[in-house]
Amino acid sequence: VQLVESGGGSVQAGGSLRLSCIASAGTFRSIGVGWFRQAPGKYLEFVAGVSWTGVSIVYADSVKRRFTISRDNAKSTVYLEMNRLKMGGTGKYYCVRGFPGAGTTRTRLKYKDWGKGTQVTVSS
Repeated sequence: VQLVESGGGSVQAGGSLRLSCIASAGTFRSIGVGWFRQAPGKYLEFVAGVSWTGVSIVYADSVKRRFTISRDNAKSTVYLEMNRLKMGGTGKYYCVRGFPGAGTTRTRLKYKDWGKGTQVTVSS
């Protein structure tokens, strides 16, 4: 399984970025996907997750009402729209794919596959 993220970059605080993650063919169906991030010197942090149907979505409290996760199953792609970015949003963002049946979860151990990450830098 391959997960390839893109869309990272540098942005000023208050700005926006849209991350994308494309999964290798045949690995997207019926599986929850999401995003984690790791800021320099900090632990890995759950950001958002979405179920296969898109009906169930969860966000970290720190990004609610600013970030939007979505997926296009026909394209095997998951997106993370990030608005009103804050300095604390700096870090490497990882696309994740859950275990079958894991549902939508904030728990790191319930995600089986991880991308290599894309860097987001938020400056003042």
